[in-house]
Amino acid sequence: MDMLNLIEEPIKKTMKKNENLAEMEKQIKIDRISNLPWDVLDTILVRLPLRDAARTSILSSKWRYKWTNLSQFILDDKCIHNFISDKASRWIEIRKIIDQVQSNHNGPIEKFKLAAYCCPNYSDLDQWIRFLIEKGIKELIIQEFSVIKHFKLPDSVFCGPKLSHLELYGCILRLPSSFKGFDCLKILQLSHVLIISDALEHLIRNCPVLEKLTLLNLQNLAYIRIYNPNLKYVKIDSAFEDICLEHSLLLASVDIRMLPTTLQHPDQGKVCTLIRVFGSLRGINRLSLSNQFLEFLANKDVPEKLPTPFNSLLALELKEIRFASLKGIAASISILRSSPNLKDLLVTVDPCDEISKPVMDLVTAQLQSDFYFDQLKVVKIRGIIGTRIEWEFLRLILAHSPVLESMTIVKFRGERISESFLQEVERASNHVKFISLAL
Repeated sequence: MDMLNLIEEPIKKTMKKNENLAEMEKQIKIDRISNLPWDVLDTILVRLPLRDAARTSILSSKWRYKWTNLSQFILDDKCIHNFISDKASRWIEIRKIIDQVQSNHNGPIEKFKLAAYCCPNYSDLDQWIRFLIEKGIKELIIQEFSVIKHFKLPDSVFCGPKLSHLELYGCILRLPSSFKGFDCLKILQLSHVLIISDALEHLIRNCPVLEKLTLLNLQNLAYIRIYNPNLKYVKIDSAFEDICLEHSLLLASVDIRMLPTTLQHPDQGKVCTLIRVFGSLRGINRLSLSNQFLEFLANKDVPEKLPTPFNSLLALELKEIRFASLKGIAASISILRSSPNLKDLLVTVDPCDEISKPVMDLVTAQLQSDFYFDQLKVVKIRGIIGTRIEWEFLRLILAHSPVLESMTIVKFRGERISESFLQEVERASNHVKFISLAL
């Protein structure tokens, strides 16, 4: 009996070991990734570039069309082979992706972004946008192509009840009579879009939760009227004739660059436009304005200070400043003197050799005035060429900024200004660090 046990015991151990090995092999053969819930797989795959996600189709027949069911599609230059340079051919590659998705996709699509160097076939693009709306798209982003050839945006876009983020490029935007608004839209960006002023106003007004608005290269608008009490961020870089912001009281960040327009300025009334546009916007903490827009604001007598100060303004950028422009400099100084809590100032200069006596007189008079930028700590001035007016403006800032900590000066022509020379300029703060550079 003992001999029998001695024989059976090793046999049992061997059988047990083999069973364990078989179980391990069985576990190895199980494709754990493929058996993950689809929402988990989708979360993983959308983090990959689409081209890499599409490569999973070679793993097995089970994976062949998984990538076509993603909830997000980013079609950019990474989706196209580098050796394809022809713009029409590049669109053909994008269309192949679109066709596969349309043929195999089940479920919702939350985000689509087109940002590729190509020449779209607008019939294809129209059909694809309609498909996305049917899929309940939330983020529809169409960015810059190689060329602008305006296409009519399909009316179905305005029936997208779930849209929360809409960016459009190079299209003709006409609101259908049935348009009631985008109830969920928080971000709107229009670039090189053809739209009339009334339609733009109606669109903005009927987005009740809109927070961020960007208008780029919209041409020859009679006016931009922004009526949206929820709006917090506005960026405008377009040609327009007049602007109204007074009904957007929550605005915190405003960036406006006015492009030249062929239209004639309308009669803007007896009140200075600077007061009319910004008089009721008390919550702005970041403001960026171009010289042309500043000249527009200074249509009448510009006050030394606004009736209602920018008490919340912390950062101010003055762009493309021309020191030969009396209106631009007058509006700039008025805004500066109306910003008691300003901490950061950035001025970019449009270099000009022209000497303007009215501007010189204005800056010199301000230099003698008894006022201070009590909170100003950081100043950056880029693009000066060393004219006397520029120096007087620098002196004005230094003499009236008692807590200034740093001033960066970037000179456009010739050698940089020596820090030792700047140290000799009279200033209200003894703790200024000068940084001098040259382009």
